[in-house]
Amino acid sequence: MRVRILATTDLHMNLRSFDYYSDTPDPTIGLTRTASLIRQARTEVQAEGSIVLLFDNGDSLQGTPVGDLAAEQVEKPHALMQAFAALGYDAIGLGNHDFGLGLNALNRILSQAPCPVVCSNVHQSGAASIWQDEAVLTRQIEAEGLPTSLKIGVFSVVPPQTRNWESHRLNHDVRVDDILVCARKKVSELRSNGCDVIVALAHSGLGSADATPDLENAIIPLAGIDDIDAIIAGHTHLTLPGKSHVGLEHVDATGGLVHGTPVVMPGFAGSHLGVIDLALTGTEEKGWSITAHCAELRPVSGADPAPEDPSLVALFSDVHTATRKRVENPIGHTDQHLHSYFSFCARDRGLAIVAAAQASALRQNLKGTAYDAIPLLSAASPSKFGGRAGPRFFTDIPAGVMRMRHVADLNIFPNELRAVVVSGDHISDWLEMSAGVFNQLKSGTQTELVNPDRAGHNFDVLFGLTYVIDLSEPPRFDAVGQLANPGARRISDIRFDDRPVTAEQRFVVALNNYRASGGGHFPFIRDAEPINVPTLSIQNVLKDYLADALSTESLGQGPCPFRFAPMPGSLGLLKTGPKAQCHLADIAEFNPKLTGTDAEGFLQVQLSL
Repeated sequence: MRVRILATTDLHMNLRSFDYYSDTPDPTIGLTRTASLIRQARTEVQAEGSIVLLFDNGDSLQGTPVGDLAAEQVEKPHALMQAFAALGYDAIGLGNHDFGLGLNALNRILSQAPCPVVCSNVHQSGAASIWQDEAVLTRQIEAEGLPTSLKIGVFSVVPPQTRNWESHRLNHDVRVDDILVCARKKVSELRSNGCDVIVALAHSGLGSADATPDLENAIIPLAGIDDIDAIIAGHTHLTLPGKSHVGLEHVDATGGLVHGTPVVMPGFAGSHLGVIDLALTGTEEKGWSITAHCAELRPVSGADPAPEDPSLVALFSDVHTATRKRVENPIGHTDQHLHSYFSFCARDRGLAIVAAAQASALRQNLKGTAYDAIPLLSAASPSKFGGRAGPRFFTDIPAGVMRMRHVADLNIFPNELRAVVVSGDHISDWLEMSAGVFNQLKSGTQTELVNPDRAGHNFDVLFGLTYVIDLSEPPRFDAVGQLANPGARRISDIRFDDRPVTAEQRFVVALNNYRASGGGHFPFIRDAEPINVPTLSIQNVLKDYLADALSTESLGQGPCPFRFAPMPGSLGLLKTGPKAQCHLADIAEFNPKLTGTDAEGFLQVQLSL
């Protein structure tokens, strides 16, 4: 018997092959293109009698303007649920961002699902969940001319940090269990229930090889659990099989094997289809066992690009048209080109506007309180910076009319405004963690500037301060906020109002709920004093600021808050979008030199530090 498993993950409501921020087609993304690969992969094996199963691995419901509109249209069928029905999905899992819709909206949308919705380690209190702990799929086939059946057990897990990241939506309504503890329990139950094959939909990436509690990226120890036969991974927007995970312990990145178990991680936004083929043999006495397996990814773009599926294009037509119309609404004006091509080395004007909008809204809400007299800062990080999402994923807004789509282009996440009080010591740790996105540079050598293993949205810039980043030092903190190099200090000369910041000096900082709730593992958050502020969407705050409905804010008006310590003879290689070459004057201080594009299409710019 042969079983083919097809998988998507991290669609983030990229239904069409279209970029709503720039209002242009994008051939590298979109479920309409992945759908063509799905139909082809089915056709290849169905004629020979193989079982074909199709799964989605979560973070499908949020992430683009079309997702926002679809979630609001309560009287209409949800476009993605219709697509899952049209494509014949067998089960869908959930991801952490799906819970950002709030439980009411999430349950309403999932009630339209055409197949089981599985989320094994998230438990809703006080009410029955739409999702279920597991699914058992029974498929009838003929083996050597005789009718028989196969039972496939499916469970699904999300990072336990979801409870904190989405706390502004979930309140105390859910409990999220440890991934590995849940997985061991579900595997035992599914085997006891007679399942021949067990598939894990794991909205998690490849991180530590050790089975420690509360892992966010738990795929490696998860694959080491006996009796899991195939894993769909996700969350980090990387790919497997592929070079993204070369060198990790217990991982065959070329073959898509982790502890010998086939694993696929199909990228982001419909960029890839994951395919796992299993060959099984069976006897009446011992049942079915897997004798061979193969894992592969199929990209929607490249030498043989997948066309858009006409039936899905038609299905999405109304919501696509309505979204384009809505995001064209004018809200303001900009005299300067706003882009994020150089967010990691120079002033990002768009990021400065986000910081100014946050500060303006917060000042308004702190008037007359005890916090009004404390100096105010604003923390913002780039939300479109290339990285795992590819060379097209940058903010790029020309001078002129600002439209609703530009608001989302500046801040793509549905975050809310938060505020904390921190000390000068906290500020130092905050900036050290932020500077961890950079590689250590050495004199006389060229090194890639940004560490691809660090998330770019964790590069917080603290507007209202000035400070120096010394890249001759190693990072003080590792990616999960643990002290890695106690003697290292990349950050120096932190100043407020041109005076050195002292260890005990207090600041109010405007920031988003993701960071305030511990997202990114920043060490300062454990000791920060939260300030109660009204529920305010940062996108709405930004819209009001651009429409002059909020007071003009001085934060963000000056030069770039950070600068690099001089390192004569050291060269940093910045990977950015190809259109960055039109804006090289913005980084003239680094004597930029173009060195071509890499295999993924990123423009490579050599910077002299």
